[in-house]
Amino acid sequence: MIDRQLKLNDIEAAAKQLENIVINTPLQFSERLSGLYNANIYIKREDLQRCRSFKVRGAYNKIVSLSKTEQQKGIVCASAGNHAQGVAYSCSSLKILGTIFMPLTTPLQKIDKVKQFGGKYIEIITIGDTYDDANAHAVEYSNTHDLAFVHPFDDYAVMCGQATVAKEIYEELGDKIDTVLIPIGGGGLAAGMSSFLKQQNSKIEIIGVEPDGAPGMSHSIEQGYVSPLESIDTFVDGAAVKRVGDATFAICNDNLDATVLVPEGKICTTMIELYQLDGIIAEPAGALSISVLDTIKEKIKGKTVICILCGGNNDILRYPEIMERSLVYNGRKHYFIIEFNQKPGQLRKFLNEALGPHDDIVRFEYMKKTNRESGAALVGIELYSRHDFNPLLERMEKTGINFRILSNKELLYSYII
Repeated sequence: MIDRQLKLNDIEAAAKQLENIVINTPLQFSERLSGLYNANIYIKREDLQRCRSFKVRGAYNKIVSLSKTEQQKGIVCASAGNHAQGVAYSCSSLKILGTIFMPLTTPLQKIDKVKQFGGKYIEIITIGDTYDDANAHAVEYSNTHDLAFVHPFDDYAVMCGQATVAKEIYEELGDKIDTVLIPIGGGGLAAGMSSFLKQQNSKIEIIGVEPDGAPGMSHSIEQGYVSPLESIDTFVDGAAVKRVGDATFAICNDNLDATVLVPEGKICTTMIELYQLDGIIAEPAGALSISVLDTIKEKIKGKTVICILCGGNNDILRYPEIMERSLVYNGRKHYFIIEFNQKPGQLRKFLNEALGPHDDIVRFEYMKKTNRESGAALVGIELYSRHDFNPLLERMEKTGINFRILSNKELLYSYII
């Protein structure tokens, strides 16, 4: 039988277990966001947690709750990164051996951090394209070797550990809280926090936030049961889960007031703004709860809103893609296939007559074919403003240029981005 609510005394016990392990992270009032959305907006800075993520809370609480026999044999887990770091840190702290399965798509920065936190106490096995693939291998390994499995979200002790985030927030602000925005991957944080907060004050509005490309909880709530996604976009790796947990679904289904989806490009824009304007390094999943503020801005006016910045483990090598996705989302970067007549002056004509004064060519790939009268080029154009797009199209049509806008559904587009 699945528990549909966590017991408050179990969350209190988890908080005591974690006293010397986790940091009571800052609940930071954001003047910028509060002014922008006409609300009192606080950010719970779990990016400043040990391992730079909330995941250590649940991992440690689960591992320390195992029997001595189970601890001595060692543990197994699967993770896209942050849970692995929490498990590695816990294994090192408790001197317990751990085998950690991670998807092949996991950023190298996260793998290196797992090694750093776990040292000689952990072994990393990279396998599968998604968390779900790695998880299947980890479960099989756990069963074959009779080792305790430390699930990243679908576990009672893990959820109790994650619930301590809510406990810290409520102890600071209490019933002043109107709305809490919680990122969702598998649902462990949302289940733990929502269970605690609803038992403290059922009037607190709790909204789960997911990326467009991995709406596992939203999809399951719509269906009324845990319904796996056929495919996902793994860009928001900390929330890229095909199947949410049975236990997390049961609790979230009862406690969440709503779930909202955010486009990956919007998440990238938020990550850039957090870095440039606030000096905060957020990973994609960490920026989810702040990214959704634009979508719900009318309903949060005048309210006290808590955004959970759940992690800050972002690989610097990903920033070119983050910038690219942000520009595309904001309508400032577009790709075209343009057919040029193979005679002198065609490119100059395009530059002089089609491009606006602030338009910039940022990609140009062309192979001249001497046996044809024309040749196609892949052209990427960055605009000063999204409002410059229609005037660009009008000028291109006026010059008689044969062109096609690349759709984001095309294979070539995926290759470019």
